[in-house]
Amino acid sequence: MTEYWKHEEDIRNSILKQLNLPKNEKQERKTLSSAYFQDLKEKLLIKYDNKSLSDVMNCKVCSTSCGDVLKITNEEKMDFDIADNDFKSQINHNLKLLPRVGLKTEENLKNKGYATIESLKGHDKYCDIASKFLNEIDDMSFGEIVDLLDSNRYSKRCRDNLIKCISLTEPENFKFMDIETKGLSNVPIILIGVAEIKGSKIISSQYFLRDYREEPNIIEAYLSHLDEDSVHVTFNGKSFDVPFIKNRSLYNGIEADLNLPHLDLMYFAKNLWKENLPNCQLQTIEREMFGIEREGDVPGQYIPGYYDTYLMENNIGPVVPIIEHNCQDIVSLASFLKKMYEDVN
Repeated sequence: MTEYWKHEEDIRNSILKQLNLPKNEKQERKTLSSAYFQDLKEKLLIKYDNKSLSDVMNCKVCSTSCGDVLKITNEEKMDFDIADNDFKSQINHNLKLLPRVGLKTEENLKNKGYATIESLKGHDKYCDIASKFLNEIDDMSFGEIVDLLDSNRYSKRCRDNLIKCISLTEPENFKFMDIETKGLSNVPIILIGVAEIKGSKIISSQYFLRDYREEPNIIEAYLSHLDEDSVHVTFNGKSFDVPFIKNRSLYNGIEADLNLPHLDLMYFAKNLWKENLPNCQLQTIEREMFGIEREGDVPGQYIPGYYDTYLMENNIGPVVPIIEHNCQDIVSLASFLKKMYEDVN
């Protein structure tokens, strides 16, 4: 089972638990879940009949080079202070970052008194590569340091370093991002959400596909948030969200440079928290570690049908929970990253 469908299974089980339905009969779960979400959709159509998104959310129409786009904005207070951890000094103690230095070699060198890369400048064999490394690290961008840590063959043993190193960039550079789509491949993106830290607040910007012609517009609107210092922060976004945006950009003839530093928090969650959680799905982490209980959430497998109903009925009801779900996802990512940073330090 892929991570995507594990995520959906977790949501279904949560709903079934609330309804006191049996968990051990897969076909019954599937049938009852479908009936539940069909009923929910009908209730949403009634609740939001004759309403527009601007009636229930903070919306405005913005212009891009591709055309107009509907932007939904939300903001809330968030303390995202990242305490300095002198990460450059910590790198200096990781001898395994040097070529030809493995676990055993590092152990032997430290037993001989070479505790840092700096100290290896006095070693007969490693003096040159240590000096070269220290000269290069001073001039590296944040993205290059992420690449260095991620590409090292011992990166899984030192995965905490990829979280610790966020102290080397500004919180404003993080782009907490999530997309909602019409399916798993070769279909339109219907919503792109990005949250950004601005002082003591986190501000989310969501670009909603009012009809299929606007897909280039919402992609262009998202790209306007990115610059050379941006850092993608996602949950399973390395495998899904970013490649999906790349493919849809190509389909729509948009030049999109998405080769940015990328922190996929799904992998860090498994590394840090798997012993304390029943699973490492996004909503499980929200519930177990942050006390966030979602209500009226719509699993990904139902989103295409909900979106089709929105278009056919010209009724915003079915897409309201999808937009709310996406907003909660991107705000949660910021909470996850801050908590991870505190844990590894």
